[in-house]
Amino acid sequence: MLSYIIRRLMLMIPTLFGIMVVNFVVVQFAPGGPVEQLLAELQGMGGDATARISGGGGFDGQAAEPLATGSDVNSRYRGAQGLDPAFVAEIEAMFGFDKPPVERFFIMIGNYLTFDFGESYFRDAPVMELVADKLPVSISLGLWTTLLVYLISIPLGIAKAVNDGNRFDVWTSGVVVVGYAIPNFLFAVMLIVLFAGGRYLDWFPLRGLVSDDFADLTWWQQVFDYLWHITLPVLALVVSGFATLTMLTKNSFLDEINKMYVLTARAKGLTQRRVLYGHVFRNAMLIVIAGFPGAFIGILFTGSVFIEVIFSLDGLGLLGFEAAINRDYAVMFATLYVFTLLGLVIKLIEDIVYTVVDPRIDFERRAV
Repeated sequence: MLSYIIRRLMLMIPTLFGIMVVNFVVVQFAPGGPVEQLLAELQGMGGDATARISGGGGFDGQAAEPLATGSDVNSRYRGAQGLDPAFVAEIEAMFGFDKPPVERFFIMIGNYLTFDFGESYFRDAPVMELVADKLPVSISLGLWTTLLVYLISIPLGIAKAVNDGNRFDVWTSGVVVVGYAIPNFLFAVMLIVLFAGGRYLDWFPLRGLVSDDFADLTWWQQVFDYLWHITLPVLALVVSGFATLTMLTKNSFLDEINKMYVLTARAKGLTQRRVLYGHVFRNAMLIVIAGFPGAFIGILFTGSVFIEVIFSLDGLGLLGFEAAINRDYAVMFATLYVFTLLGLVIKLIEDIVYTVVDPRIDFERRAV
């Protein structure tokens, strides 16, 4: 197993590098950028935005050195018309765009190897500090959603397997299909309309993870306030997330129920409950339990993006959305690097969990 882990760790290096290269190249061809964003702000705000540049300069708070000027500097940006080319060149230097793309990429990768992610272009704060501030919100959503998805899907999947083909299985399959078909963001909007004062009932808050007076509440009031705020976002994620796991549980149980050892156990006179939970459950749940790390990461980094935006939850999803809108490349690439690295590590942990849960699985004999 050790050699397999080493091979997987070595494979992470070109995988991570390739992902960063592809995304960096795509961004180079995307319209807009931090320079154009700031130039548009300058044209709209005048002196206030100019003071922001002249007073701060580069990311470290030091004034950037003026570069050689020319008409080609202004021609690259639509918002630069009417501005001094030297000033536009200074803005480029502040964002590091005075260097060729290849040089910028390798400088970025070199910094990322030491986990030096720099500062946000527009938030005036270190990227890792921003991620650390937003991470608890996303982890909170991910943990509650994954826990509820498993608590709902496993019993439901077992019940569907036991009652395969009857009315209960058919009706619950309809519910599962509807839950799978409706995107979580659409279901979130429906919940807001129905229960958050959108049009009908006003039972739940519309935004935020806690109330403004959260610090003044007693501990039990804080717990209730937290659960009150998180109910609708988690419900929106659970409804769209339990379908796949339910069907996986059902199919795993059906595969095991039809095996010879189950027929032997029944022939010995064991009760249905003893057969299901004493023999079938342990084998059928291997793939479900081992997939927990991957399920959590999937919900944490992909499923919650729209939910955080819709419910104004200040988490990683909202941070990434705002970074994309503002072309904050420092946040975009740093979070991409961290999340990709974390996803690769979690995938390795998931494979290790498989071998722990089922010792019959041997990755040593398989190619990576």
